[in-house]
Amino acid sequence: MSNIVPVNLGERAYEVRIGSGLIENAGAAILPMLRRKKLAVVTDQTVGALHLERLRAGLAAVGIEISYLALPAGEGTKSWPYLTQTVEWLLEQKVERKDVVVAFGGGVIGDLVGFAAAVLRRGVRFVQIPTSLLAQVDSSVGGKTGINTAQGKNLVGAFHQPSLVLADIGVLETLKPRDFLAGYGEVVKYGLLGDPLFFEWLEAEGPAMARGDRAARLKAVTRSVEMKAGIVERDETEEGERALLNLGHTFCHALESATGYSDRLLHGEGVAIGCALAFELSQRMGLCAQEAPSRVRAHLNAMGMKTDLADIPGDLPDAAALLALMGQDKKVVDGRLRFILARGIGEAFVADDVPPALVLSVLEDALARR
Repeated sequence: MSNIVPVNLGERAYEVRIGSGLIENAGAAILPMLRRKKLAVVTDQTVGALHLERLRAGLAAVGIEISYLALPAGEGTKSWPYLTQTVEWLLEQKVERKDVVVAFGGGVIGDLVGFAAAVLRRGVRFVQIPTSLLAQVDSSVGGKTGINTAQGKNLVGAFHQPSLVLADIGVLETLKPRDFLAGYGEVVKYGLLGDPLFFEWLEAEGPAMARGDRAARLKAVTRSVEMKAGIVERDETEEGERALLNLGHTFCHALESATGYSDRLLHGEGVAIGCALAFELSQRMGLCAQEAPSRVRAHLNAMGMKTDLADIPGDLPDAAALLALMGQDKKVVDGRLRFILARGIGEAFVADDVPPALVLSVLEDALARR
């Protein structure tokens, strides 16, 4: 039971393989890419403890030897010190220009290792083996790599496409419920931005997916990747349509910064809250019916997810400070905030003429609900 989604980017084209047992069979998938049977694998300590031995065995079955680096788990790893450590470790392993580096973990590892591969010897190939739902449906596909800085999220990075993505849905069964639901925030985003029928399907099948239904998980991951691949093919470097993938992210990134990129708010949780706020903003601007933001929140609530600022523990800055944090976002153009707004479920578009006072009022009302 597996699917293949091609990402058609000419000379940089690659496949995203989605299914069960892909880690055990990774050797057969990666071997044709190798000039020598050696791989450098970068993972985090949590994923390494759970899954590295299975990956090692799958690679050893076809004679591939690995060296590995296990970094601390968490968003704090996506930073300058760990980028430096990763690049220097890869150099110590004598990784050559024609070799392949493997990113084995969630979105943090994928983004960090992809960026390390982009700058190492001016670009070496890398394979993504994403182990979280969020990474499987979003960050492992499309070639965005990077790190966070004190000034904001993902402000330093490069576009560097992987050579192969192996999304093993079996590993999702080892995720904590909170981590799975955080990734689900990115799945919902795809329905909200461009596929109302997919959103309807999620409303019906989302609970079964959360309970572990493999067929539902396979379909949800595949449809998400299909949508992302199509957008990336049409707009690889985010000159236009690819910006739609940032639905909810302008709010999300400000909230992540305000909570110190900590476990108080996981990225996918911020995306879910951000999507709800983006639909609320859209409704206040008269772009969509009042039922739309209610329907978004109703589904997120039915899944047991965070839907509002009230669901974030601890103190938050005031609305003006949150608005100021949005000004550091990559989506600021000529000093103007760009939001992804919606005319309805599945009808997102890019807007750069949103009145700051209206955003401020949405944030003030959300803070008042805390």
